[in-house]
Amino acid sequence: MTKRHVSLPPLAEEGLRAFIDEVDERLSGEEDTCDVVTDVLIDLHGDRDAYERWQSGEDVSPAERVRLQGYDPCNTTLESEYYAEKDEERFKRSKHLQWLWRQFDATPMADNVEFALRFRRMLADHLFESCGENCRFFKGISFTYGHNIEVGDNVVVHDDVHLDDRGKLTIGDRVSISDDTHIYSHDHDVVDQTHVDNFHTVIEDDVRLTYDSMVRAGVRVGENAILAAKSIAGSDIPAHHIAAGTPAKSIAIKDGWESVADPLEDANDDRRDERRLDYDLPDDIDPFDEFQRDLTPPDR
Repeated sequence: MTKRHVSLPPLAEEGLRAFIDEVDERLSGEEDTCDVVTDVLIDLHGDRDAYERWQSGEDVSPAERVRLQGYDPCNTTLESEYYAEKDEERFKRSKHLQWLWRQFDATPMADNVEFALRFRRMLADHLFESCGENCRFFKGISFTYGHNIEVGDNVVVHDDVHLDDRGKLTIGDRVSISDDTHIYSHDHDVVDQTHVDNFHTVIEDDVRLTYDSMVRAGVRVGENAILAAKSIAGSDIPAHHIAAGTPAKSIAIKDGWESVADPLEDANDDRRDERRLDYDLPDDIDPFDEFQRDLTPPDR
């Protein structure tokens, strides 16, 4: 679908650019990331007066104190913080940036599309392993860490998408990811759900992942392929193929691409093991089993 160019009025554009450039400069400098995120969120939520009252020792209610403390990402926890195999050093920074991304989405400004797209694109440069030019990230996108994601040029990620980078996630150029899509890079053992395997999941150039679809960990979606709405890709999708269903199977080749595409009968191979990522747990970790289940099979 052809899009039209939209621009903000000059004064709004000037304010937008000044704010984004300021945050970008502070995140790129020597200032502590936690301090920058705290400062930006206080102002985005319009809570500067209350925050300064609290900092000066004035009384605040317990609820108000919890709210004001929550602008500081050092006072928060994320689900991924509990993952035993995470890279502690990289997570220290990516957690703070991820908190800024999530809490920005909770502000009214997140619905100002031109402002929000440019703000998130700036954050992506600091949060992701790499991010190409002209990418558009819409509202409600979530990550595991953020720092294990590579994104190419001209990528569009729509509302409420989950990009799981517990393993590694590579997204090529000109990829379109529709609303409510989930892309995973980790998987759980079918017997012991506490055992996690991490993978490298690859979405190649010009792929379309359509509404409410899912890509399982370690899958490669080939160049120019389409995953149909509400489909689950559990094995590789060859280049130029259209895959649909649960589990998704190649059902057609795009018109005009037959000469360069693999035949349908050669599709649907599961090569996920080729992309399994090994990891070591720290020696000093103190793990816990949240389920406390007896996993001894009755037939062994």
